Amino acid sequence: MNPVAELPSYGVVVVSYASDTELKSFLQSLSSSDCLPHSVIVVENAHNAPLLPTVPEFPITLLHLPHNPGYGGAVNAGVAELPAEVEWILVSNPDVTLMPDTVSTLLQQVALSDSLGSIGPALMNPDGSVYPSARAVPSVSIGIGHALFGALWPSNPWTLRYRGTYGNDRPRVCGWLSGACLIVNREAFDSLGGFDEEFFMFMEDVDLGARLGMEGRSNLYVPAARAVHVVGHATGGAKAAMIRAHHDSAKRFISKSYPGLPWLPLRLIVNSGLAARRWLVQLNARAKPQRD
Repeated sequence: MNPVAELPSYGVVVVSYASDTELKSFLQSLSSSDCLPHSVIVVENAHNAPLLPTVPEFPITLLHLPHNPGYGGAVNAGVAELPAEVEWILVSNPDVTLMPDTVSTLLQQVALSDSLGSIGPALMNPDGSVYPSARAVPSVSIGIGHALFGALWPSNPWTLRYRGTYGNDRPRVCGWLSGACLIVNREAFDSLGGFDEEFFMFMEDVDLGARLGMEGRSNLYVPAARAVHVVGHATGGAKAAMIRAHHDSAKRFISKSYPGLPWLPLRLIVNSGLAARRWLVQLNARAKPQRD
């Protein structure tokens, strides 16, 4: 019997922001998969609706939102449109290219564990290097160390603990998986209320991984499954806004992780550090010469 036929059903939610070219490439790669989805929901956050290609291998539904709720909000809206029989959800950016066996390799892990919350592939950069997409949930010490030394001293111990290691093909449990491309258990996702929509962009995947872990679910990195990701195609032209969004999301994550009056001094210290770091990052970005 074909083992692919025994895999659980899955649907796809892909979030677009004026990403017609990237979306076409993503859907073409998905149509070549050896494990086709039950259905695909394309959520468009930009003002104009994309021109969807015709893909005979699976049905595609366009959900064009009247406003931009951010990445997590768009995914939640897309998941709500998936049929009830869909057990697992492939959440993806449009600038991802799947290999024919990416999804099947990931879904093969479902039969090996009854506590999986999410499963993610190795995300490859266009130059063939591996993007660190399976990381630890950042504690205060790891977060501060990575924020202070990550750029100037990439091999510092805090950054290494945060980003993880990528030297072999063995699956490993991690704190969270990149929301650029991962498969999430539908029941677990729904029970948590999906992504926290207060994160407009960035760290909604960190928050989801942390909450899955607190519910006893594991986040499994499967490097034998591979996908190519062109990082930042939709955000490259809005650098200042992205820097602001990233630091705002970090503040929200700290507030959620360390709530209440006893943790107020810590939040004030960390938020002050984030404000200073944001200023320095923006200053450095403005100082770099613009390329044509």
